[in-house]
Amino acid sequence: MSKRDYYEVLGVTRSATEDELKKAYRRCAMKHHPDRNPGDAAAEAAFKECKEAYEVLSDGGKRRMYDQHGHAAFEHGMGGGNAGPGFGGADMGDIFGDIFGNIFGGGARGGSRRGADVGYVMELDLEEAVAGVEKRIELPTLALCDECDGSGSEDGKRETCATCAGRGQVRMQRGIFTMQQTCPHCAGQGQIIAHPCSRCRGAGRVEDEKVLSVKIPAGVDSGDRIRLSGEGEAGPAGSPPGDLFVEVRVRPHDIFQRDGDDLHCEVPVRISQAALGSTVRVPTLGGEAEIRVPAETQTGKVFRLRDKGVKSVRSRAPGDLYCKVVVETPVNLTAEQRDLLERFEGTFTSDNARRHSPRSSTFIDGVKGFWDRMTSS
Repeated sequence: MSKRDYYEVLGVTRSATEDELKKAYRRCAMKHHPDRNPGDAAAEAAFKECKEAYEVLSDGGKRRMYDQHGHAAFEHGMGGGNAGPGFGGADMGDIFGDIFGNIFGGGARGGSRRGADVGYVMELDLEEAVAGVEKRIELPTLALCDECDGSGSEDGKRETCATCAGRGQVRMQRGIFTMQQTCPHCAGQGQIIAHPCSRCRGAGRVEDEKVLSVKIPAGVDSGDRIRLSGEGEAGPAGSPPGDLFVEVRVRPHDIFQRDGDDLHCEVPVRISQAALGSTVRVPTLGGEAEIRVPAETQTGKVFRLRDKGVKSVRSRAPGDLYCKVVVETPVNLTAEQRDLLERFEGTFTSDNARRHSPRSSTFIDGVKGFWDRMTSS
């Protein structure tokens, strides 16, 4: 299968700036990162594809070669031994960590013997997500055994593995080939526990429940993840612990819908308010505000309140609040109100009704044209 154009992969134009490339890579990587799509082979392939594209396009020399020769620039040794994506270029772990920082938890991992990472989903109200909040959480985990201080040994001692003589590797002869593999007896540690701890049975870890206080920064949104280094499961036999990843889920709000840094809401107004004009008070996350509804306002009219949206963790300025007017039909009318409306309706005639109802007139004209076309065909 032929490779996709790198600019297409990141969704940018060929004249994209370095900052635009970085933002595009961030969006692509966040969408397809394996931590957010466990077990999804297609997402993993897309993640690798956007990493490769960013590695080339973020390097001035490589980008010039790619613009001139396309993917062929990195085939058949063209451009030197280190020109191709994935060879001698930027460390993609460093790039990912630099872009995402602690909010996403990117970057290179430690050794294979570290403890497992733990995921936790935290649900927040919109107000909590916008203002920031500190929450206490409880989660089951594997903690260091306090009987052996995580060593797994009853007496704190270890012995050299007799199988690998402490090397952690053993040699296997396969015909004329000699291969090395991890020692099956000590799992590559080079040492064994002669007297396992009675509580953890040599594992160095026991099941426990951890209580933590997590500070959620202001402006987070659904899908944001916060890494707490070292708060995951304890590593086996005293090795380093994993990390805890707290993923934010913002509950639906009764009034507002969030779209990035902006908020949207519907504002109901009476027919008289829309027809005559009125000042209407609307809610915001910081209190009440006013919008001036001009006379003859129709349903669907949107009013913008600047800086009344959300200042996200990645923004320098807050977004806006968009208020959509919805003209309500009155209900539960009194006899007097019904009489007034009937008298009002009586003022409309076939001659003036179209002038007072612009949308209705447009609709009627459309229907008439439709039938004219149908009858003439």
